[in-house]
Amino acid sequence: MADLVIRGATIVDGLGSEPRRADLAVENGRIADIGSIRDKNAETIDADGLVLAPGIVDVHTHYDAQVTWDATLSPSPSLGVTTAVIGNCGFGIVPAPPSVRDLVVRNLSVVEGMDLDALRAGITWDFESFRDYMGMLRRRGAYANLAVLAGHSTIRTAVMGEDASQRKEATPEELARMKALVADAMANGAIGLGASYSLNHSGYGGVPMPSTIAPLSELDALVGAMGPRGRGVVEIASGAKEPQELEPLVARHGRPFFQGTGMAMYNEQAPERALGLFAQCAAALHRGNGLYFQIPCQPLSFDFTMANAYPFYSHAAFDPIKAYSPEQLKAVFRDPSWREKFRENVKNPRPGMIFQGNWDRVMVAVAHKQSNARYVNRYAAEIAATEHRDPLDVVLDLSLDENLETAFLGRFLNVGDDGVARLLKHEAGVVALSDAGAHLIYMCDAGFGLHFLAHWVRERGDFDLAEGMRRLTSHPADLYGIRDRGRLAVGAQADLLLFDPATVGISPAERIADLPGGGRRTIRRPTGVHGVFCNGIRTFDGKAYVKHAKGPGHVLDTFNPSQGRHVTAIAAQ
Repeated sequence: MADLVIRGATIVDGLGSEPRRADLAVENGRIADIGSIRDKNAETIDADGLVLAPGIVDVHTHYDAQVTWDATLSPSPSLGVTTAVIGNCGFGIVPAPPSVRDLVVRNLSVVEGMDLDALRAGITWDFESFRDYMGMLRRRGAYANLAVLAGHSTIRTAVMGEDASQRKEATPEELARMKALVADAMANGAIGLGASYSLNHSGYGGVPMPSTIAPLSELDALVGAMGPRGRGVVEIASGAKEPQELEPLVARHGRPFFQGTGMAMYNEQAPERALGLFAQCAAALHRGNGLYFQIPCQPLSFDFTMANAYPFYSHAAFDPIKAYSPEQLKAVFRDPSWREKFRENVKNPRPGMIFQGNWDRVMVAVAHKQSNARYVNRYAAEIAATEHRDPLDVVLDLSLDENLETAFLGRFLNVGDDGVARLLKHEAGVVALSDAGAHLIYMCDAGFGLHFLAHWVRERGDFDLAEGMRRLTSHPADLYGIRDRGRLAVGAQADLLLFDPATVGISPAERIADLPGGGRRTIRRPTGVHGVFCNGIRTFDGKAYVKHAKGPGHVLDTFNPSQGRHVTAIAAQ
């Protein structure tokens, strides 16, 4: 007998099949039947007029810390997500020797825009090894299925301490210990390895995140330590490293690489650059080497203050001042000669830099003085034009007036629908980069999947509903080797999203104060969602989370990505 029957839904199976009206039955967490189901004893939901699809698979999240105090993984499950990959960019919280724990969270607070006090108050350190961490996840039970990447930066920190951000070359003994930690993570169920070579990834006090200064030979060695050829995936914030530089590693180790970089996002100032990089990936794919770009379906936003102006850090003017205290920075920012140096920097930006001198994309998000409230939600270039000033002077003078606490939002990349659409449709692209769980202070892109359905499917029609759902579900699940997820098929896990295609979407950003210690964060709420189910258990009813003693999500620890499937998947598109 079925546990649950959803009747009369329009079934969109996540595999690209033509939608059809049918019933769906769930038994013991799996899909038991799809068709005309007569069982009248099961719990029944009337879905007349609604779409039933697989839950969204989000392969780029940062819930590593939040899950230790919030099993709901808010807000992602309410936004349709039933499977999440954590540990991206190599910025996790495990392994966690007590001596480096605060160093790890200090760096995490900066590089991923998290509230440091909330991290210190909220994380329960009842784990040290990767095995301990996976055990903690199983005991707690999250509201979504979780897969965990081993983190290059975290592993480097565990082995080298503060030297991890200061010394490029590890000793042979240190490298051997790092390799052993990667092997241990893979043996205990890691989905793969996360890393970063981004010019824009800096930690506490402006220090570079550890993996960003490591030689590529170190990454090569760690990828080799993942185990037999073809096992696991590699996710990398690749910065200025182009596909042709990474393809030899893919070929040597037989593991797919998933890159995230501003260079591969649509940029109106260099509109063909991203397509050229995607073409390099496509060529690699047709050579049998799994090389992909993660591409966001929303403009990429960066939240920052001038006390931690990381979107600007790749410019030479910031090289000597990244580790300065706020008081030291104030003196620098008042200096006309420094201002002129930064102005000269942005006249000739290098590829891979976030900020290209486009002040028309720097918005004042939060002003703390009432006298400055008139600037909120306005862009620096527009303010400058109105007041007959230079945009840099607008940003610095406002910041100095507010003790460097003014919050800015930079929307530098992936702006321009026609250009972004070409990347979203590309065979080498994977819809991702929500960064859910990170950058909470001023932004929230966790609703990327519902935005995709609203904007790219319903409003613009770049994708029909069948293909749009495939891109959000089975496509990333299959490439990452996540079994039985992202599809509505008999025998698959019952991860389900029930929604109204005419109204599905996300709310405007909303600020709430519910982090540990009363810290504030930004969330989005769903529209048009009528239910989310993880392994057949309802986690969100359309209005609120459903209370469970233990979340129904599984800790995923067995995967089967394969080089052979990549070319097959391309041929089918």
